[in-house]
Amino acid sequence: LVLELNQVIIPTYGTVPDQQNLHTPEWVDFGDKTDSLFFSDGQRRIDFVLVYEDESKKMAHKRSDRKKHKRKRQVYESNLINNGLQLEATRSVLDEKLIFVKVHAPWEVLCTYAEVMHIKLPLQHNDLKSRDSAFNWFSKLFRVDENIIKPEQEFFTAPFQKEHLSNFYIHDKDTFFNPATRSRIVHFILSRVEYGTKNNVKKFGINKLLDTGIYKAAFPLHDSNFRHLSTDPNCPSERYLLYREWAHPKNIFKLQPLDFIRKYYGEKIGIYFAWLGFYTNMLTVAAVVGVGCFLYGCLTKDNCTWSQEVCDPNIGGNIIMCPQCDKVCTYWNLTITCESSKKLCIFDSFGTLVFAVFMGIWVTLFLEFWKRRQAELEYEWDTVEYLEQEEQVRPEYEARCTHVVMNEITQQEEHVPYTACGKCIRMTFCTSAIFFWILLIIASVIGIIVYRLSVFLVFSATLSQHISGTEAIRKYLTPQTATSVTASLISFVVIMILNIIYEKVAILITDFELPRTQTDYENSLTTKMFLFQFVNYYSSCFYIAFFKGKFVGHPGNPVYWLGKYRNEECDPGGCLLELTTQLAIIVGGKAIWNNIQEVLLPLVKNLIGRYSAAARSEKVVPRWEEDYHLQPIGKLGLFYEYLEMVIQFGFVTLFVASFPLAPLLALINNMLEIRLDAWKLTTQFRRMVPQKAQDIGAWQPILQGIAILAVVTNAMIIAFTSDMIPRLVYYWSFSVPPYGSHSSHTMKGYINSTLSVFNISDFKNASKPFSPWFGNQTTCRQVYRDLRYPPGHQHQYEHNIYYWHVIAAKLAFIIVMEHVIYFVKFIISYAIPDVSEKTKSKVKREKYLTQKLLHENDLKVVKKNMGKIADKVTKGADSTFRPKAE
Repeated sequence: LVLELNQVIIPTYGTVPDQQNLHTPEWVDFGDKTDSLFFSDGQRRIDFVLVYEDESKKMAHKRSDRKKHKRKRQVYESNLINNGLQLEATRSVLDEKLIFVKVHAPWEVLCTYAEVMHIKLPLQHNDLKSRDSAFNWFSKLFRVDENIIKPEQEFFTAPFQKEHLSNFYIHDKDTFFNPATRSRIVHFILSRVEYGTKNNVKKFGINKLLDTGIYKAAFPLHDSNFRHLSTDPNCPSERYLLYREWAHPKNIFKLQPLDFIRKYYGEKIGIYFAWLGFYTNMLTVAAVVGVGCFLYGCLTKDNCTWSQEVCDPNIGGNIIMCPQCDKVCTYWNLTITCESSKKLCIFDSFGTLVFAVFMGIWVTLFLEFWKRRQAELEYEWDTVEYLEQEEQVRPEYEARCTHVVMNEITQQEEHVPYTACGKCIRMTFCTSAIFFWILLIIASVIGIIVYRLSVFLVFSATLSQHISGTEAIRKYLTPQTATSVTASLISFVVIMILNIIYEKVAILITDFELPRTQTDYENSLTTKMFLFQFVNYYSSCFYIAFFKGKFVGHPGNPVYWLGKYRNEECDPGGCLLELTTQLAIIVGGKAIWNNIQEVLLPLVKNLIGRYSAAARSEKVVPRWEEDYHLQPIGKLGLFYEYLEMVIQFGFVTLFVASFPLAPLLALINNMLEIRLDAWKLTTQFRRMVPQKAQDIGAWQPILQGIAILAVVTNAMIIAFTSDMIPRLVYYWSFSVPPYGSHSSHTMKGYINSTLSVFNISDFKNASKPFSPWFGNQTTCRQVYRDLRYPPGHQHQYEHNIYYWHVIAAKLAFIIVMEHVIYFVKFIISYAIPDVSEKTKSKVKREKYLTQKLLHENDLKVVKKNMGKIADKVTKGADSTFRPKAE
């Protein structure tokens, strides 16, 4: 690409050694037109703005550094002018040290680079008739008024070619390239123009100049103030319309004007909001079903037989539980867990199973329908063949292309940044660094587990539990609850700290990898960050769901962690309620943290900037200076917004069996998130450089991976974390003869049957409690349902037949549930095509039209030229052989 630019586009590419030959921008004063988007002549549109600090007024840097910076900047600006761009410089109104360099791309430059970048532009109006949906009348109620934001005209498009200029739909040269396309072309040039040479290596690109402080900012302009219409009658005030009809909180129930968002911000922003809106709409169905399952649990909790037995003073009141830790813990009464058992009945019900199966199918429908929607947007937004045609090599990659290799296909030499051996070394180093950080997260999780084990002893001694205790606080503030809540809070703090550190590490690793294109860069960074976030956010939930309370032994022979800490035990009802608590704290804390970080921080920074600017001056400020005082969007753009939503998607799908209200909370959060992100982009940040995007990138396979894993995790949560399978086994097999004594299937006696008996005389000295034994009873019950033979049995404290029935039922349930859901997912994926027939017809029509207009017109020109040549030949022949007149 650099070679192509050198030979065709940029004949004067390179530094200019002679200071006198440097081209400089035109210097003008601000003309008090605060909303003007044009140069001082009112004709040339401002496509980009560069901001630097006058080197002669800098005091913090050495004089030699100031001269170097000035020289590089002057060379860079001179080369921009050599490449056809036009520059105009204006001093700041508020700060005389700041200089604003406005950049304009003339028509010839736009046409030249549009061909190099393979930008698709209109050929003619779309003549395919679109059918209105059956629900069109209903969706109109939520759409933006078409009189305010007019629908975009549909065109057939083709990659631009200057030689076929007459075939393109050019109604007006000034509007043929819209502002977003103009800014993208100018940014392409800014990223590749040279400003110096060091050790025979060319140094180029606006990004490096920004990193070294030579320029303070580079950005395209917003077209107006978001609070009011532009005073310039030629300005469409699209920013104001976006704020009023999209970003304002009053529009929370309105559909998004996606085509208008794409027009103003580019396809990359548009595809994010399209995906987020689609995900939010699909969550509506999941939320309704989840609320229904939750209400079912609330309505049936009073009929929960096993909870009634726990709370019954004649049943649960007579059951004495064994201590949950060594020595300092006391014996306690089962009725203490009465309140938690009632809550557990809400979530651990038949509705949970139905909802888990439903979510396994819902996530497939979501992904399949999104593929169809994405295919429609790819066609409508001209990104169908973007990756193959338009995407350019990253400037950082081009700058490192110093090694020459032979291309096996073309048999020509080409430049690459590293050899095969160098690439192998880079990949090995990066992979090792990623695994090191994952192990660090696992170490932090182990630290949290050790905290839980050790602090439980403290809470058990502090929050003393007496068998006869009747204080209300003890019903809620148990050692298990206190340990769970504090550990969840600490886990949340550790997660956020590791996030901040790893973010910088992941960027460094990806920069070291040196991906070829921006899409490759973002996909590589996405994979690293999500792998880290997956372990960081979900590890504690996986521990509670699948490991806690599963390997604890029994009171006479407990299992110890690291040979010192006794393994944690679940409540008599299992760990499902604790998993729900963990999810609520992490999801809620994460949402609050992200909102503070994303909204309050830029708002406070902008307010401070406005007040300081107002204190300095009351002068009229131009549009470029107002935009400069907004916050920069950051190099990673919308990466963190995607990451936040995908992590939420994981919580909604992976652990939904433990918390059916998760989709409802996600729906509420996303409805606010759409407007907050829109408000943030429209009011608090500078306008992003418009970028193309064909799809949501690496997030698509990540979502598919989560969808597959969600089936397994929810099946295992129901089987191993909840108490549903043991209850069903008891109801159908062990409540009636030959194992039970009831005449019909019932849940009565479940608690007494499933809590194993232990003889207190079998306690070892290392775990025997200090507290005295109350009453004349010689046995206590295990906290968890371990289903062991009682003392005195020939196989005492070994697993009984009930245990093995339960294990067999759990395994059978997982296999059946997984296979049924995966089969349904396969049928749905097969039945729903990724691209609709309507979209296929449009793509075929566009290809046909492109071929007809561009290629057949060439043939017509050739035929016309050949006809002229034939006429000339015929005339020549006639004149040669015509007899001379006598």
